[in-house]
Amino acid sequence: MTEPHRTPPGPPRRATLGLLRKLKNDRLALMSQARAEYGDAVRVVIGPKTLYIFNHPDHAKRVLADNAANYHKGIGYIESKRALGDGLLTSEGELWRKQRRTIQPVFQHKRIAAQADVIVEEAAKLVARLGAAQGGTPVDVLEEVTGLTLGVLGRTLLDADLGAYESIGHSFEAVQDQAMFDMETMGMVPAWVPHAKQRQFRTARADLTRIVELLVAERTANPRPAADDVLSRLITSTAEETDPRVAQARMRDELITLLLAGHETTASTIGWTLFLVNQHPEVGEALHAEAVEVLGDRRPGYPDLAKFRYTAMVLNEVMRLFPPVWILTRKAVDADEVGGFHVPAGSDVLICPYTLHRHPDFWTEPDRFDPERFDPDRTTNRPRYAYIPFGAGPRFCVGNHLGLMEATFVIAMLFRDLRLATVAGHTVTPEPMLSLRLGGGLPVTVQHR
Repeated sequence: MTEPHRTPPGPPRRATLGLLRKLKNDRLALMSQARAEYGDAVRVVIGPKTLYIFNHPDHAKRVLADNAANYHKGIGYIESKRALGDGLLTSEGELWRKQRRTIQPVFQHKRIAAQADVIVEEAAKLVARLGAAQGGTPVDVLEEVTGLTLGVLGRTLLDADLGAYESIGHSFEAVQDQAMFDMETMGMVPAWVPHAKQRQFRTARADLTRIVELLVAERTANPRPAADDVLSRLITSTAEETDPRVAQARMRDELITLLLAGHETTASTIGWTLFLVNQHPEVGEALHAEAVEVLGDRRPGYPDLAKFRYTAMVLNEVMRLFPPVWILTRKAVDADEVGGFHVPAGSDVLICPYTLHRHPDFWTEPDRFDPERFDPDRTTNRPRYAYIPFGAGPRFCVGNHLGLMEATFVIAMLFRDLRLATVAGHTVTPEPMLSLRLGGGLPVTVQHR
């Protein structure tokens, strides 16, 4: 006799309205409470969707790595296609593999090492701008850092100065707002509805298309000999398309996805680092001491990266508490079994690094900020998939090394030269968008050390 399928526990159907409100207003609480009330495997019915939320390293390994071919991008990514198109974040199958093959070489270690000087130059400009603001007048350091990360991506991936396009930041914001709106409403609001976000999105989409066309026209008119940046590789790759409209759409989608996802995640990590370290002054002093020991008065170079051991521990702990990729959604192609529970074909499956990184079985005092937990001597017995700030499996974040190098050098140079104090009374709220942002920004006052 065939044994019945095991179904994960979860809230009753009558809880749908409350769950919809939480999906819109407090997605992190929805995930945290589901795990706390029902355990590592939870089945949640929200309107027409049935979500399977898994919160154990073995579950993450099964879905993201061991049986990754059975799981395509899921809820949120599907609805976000209208905003992000078919870029690396949302595409599937052969298109995704082609995009990955096109872009992967740009992120090889040798080429990333060659970009260290660009990052250091932009970080030095940031330190100078913040240093000029000392004297008690608050400055939103998150806004400054976001500008830095976008500028670094422009120079390292496109060999272009994105500072010439003043509207690009606002356009990215509108595109991200639309992506999250589509996720919250599960794609059920038609594009023709005259909603303010949708009007702003259409304007932003047209602006980003215009910027991409200008970047491509400039590069085509002034090709770089033996250039191996993303823009040059995409121009070559999309030249194979017979329909110029398809080529243009691919170029736009891939560049928007890379720039939006790339600069947002790194800016969030740096922002959360500044916020958490401000609450733990002893960590800030240790960061300062390491930066002085490693660098003295000089600027860092790529060989210095491995010397920032404590800085790496701090960044790892920041990304544990506030992972840049806070949720990973998938849709099961065929039926599967995860952690002993049946997952029907077509089901929406969620792996949430935010809650996985706070699992009490794998993290002592999981809500406490403790960089020392990433001392190499304390990490030997931790399951590999208990910590996945950049995802896992075939879709592991392609730009993680560039982002970590950027965050390391920026933090080292900031803490060596400046003291940044959060403005008293300012409240920071985690804002789970495409990355886990600091809602409300981060106003600080600046002093030279």
